[in-house]
Amino acid sequence: MPIKTKALQKTSPDAPFKVVEIERRDPREDDVVIDIKAAGICHSDIHTIRNEWGEAHFPLTVGHEIAGVVSAVGENVTQFKVGDRVGVGCLVNSCGECEQCQAAMEQNCLNGNVGTYNSKDVDGTITQGGYAQKVVVNENFVLRIPDGLDFDVAAPLLCAGITTYSPLARWNVQEGDKVAIVGLGGLGHMGVQIAAAKGADVTVLSRTSRKAEEAKKLGAHRTLATSEEEDFFKNHRGEFDFILSTISAQYDLEGYLGLLKPRGIMSVVGLPPEAMSLKLSRIVGGGKVLTGNNIGGIGETQEMLDFCAEHGLGAVIEKVDVDEVDAAYDRVVEGDVKFRFVIDTESFNN
Repeated sequence: MPIKTKALQKTSPDAPFKVVEIERRDPREDDVVIDIKAAGICHSDIHTIRNEWGEAHFPLTVGHEIAGVVSAVGENVTQFKVGDRVGVGCLVNSCGECEQCQAAMEQNCLNGNVGTYNSKDVDGTITQGGYAQKVVVNENFVLRIPDGLDFDVAAPLLCAGITTYSPLARWNVQEGDKVAIVGLGGLGHMGVQIAAAKGADVTVLSRTSRKAEEAKKLGAHRTLATSEEEDFFKNHRGEFDFILSTISAQYDLEGYLGLLKPRGIMSVVGLPPEAMSLKLSRIVGGGKVLTGNNIGGIGETQEMLDFCAEHGLGAVIEKVDVDEVDAAYDRVVEGDVKFRFVIDTESFNN
């Protein structure tokens, strides 16, 4: 029978969050039931529920950074057992048959993957996310959280961690590479930690030097402030092997490409709202690569979690109760968080 659980839900973009009771599906033979211990707040949650990325399906519960404990498993589940520490990220299903799924790239499913929230599930219902006490997920989209990671610092890794780990792994960033991370926010602070753990010489590029101390603590060798140095892009031309751009504001794309060495790579994971201009000569000259990256597949996400546990990495967080989420959203938009908010699901019981 369906599982009832408390959840945070909005009925419209302008409505406040309210604690309601929702139904999770009757667990199937290959499903895992998870008691959620921590749920991260991602900027994507805000974009979605405020209709900034199109019309959302209301009433809606968001959240795709989920960490918790297995409380029940279907009779055909082989990968998990009751009591296991697990997580769920941005995906809860895919076709499993196309060439992308077969290559463990479920995020690129050619027949359309199923997002953790606001997505049409295989049964036609709209998925509801992790701002809740329980969730039911197909075992193939459940991840194992290593013992070395606490739930609250692990939850944001299911989006912010894999979003930054995947391009660094894809382009084989390694010891000695000169890497620039553009922006030190929810994504950037994970990019710095992961690149530094890979042995790279990491520089944070930011408009100001306000977060220089935080960047250093996270593993950056230095912070360069683009607005505090005259002729910045000219002075630092050709310095970096790899640039990871995590910011969602408009910026001088051609200027940043100029910071790359010949054959250097700039990978973009942040999404500015407006189109950006580019003269192709900026990448043809020097044989540079401008590329994008989203999340990784399930296998790579597990690899990321294991890497973070091995190197003692985790999100830098601020915990909030369920009645503080509306205010937390406003603070995320204002950039007033270092560096991710995580909902304490115990507060559903208050």
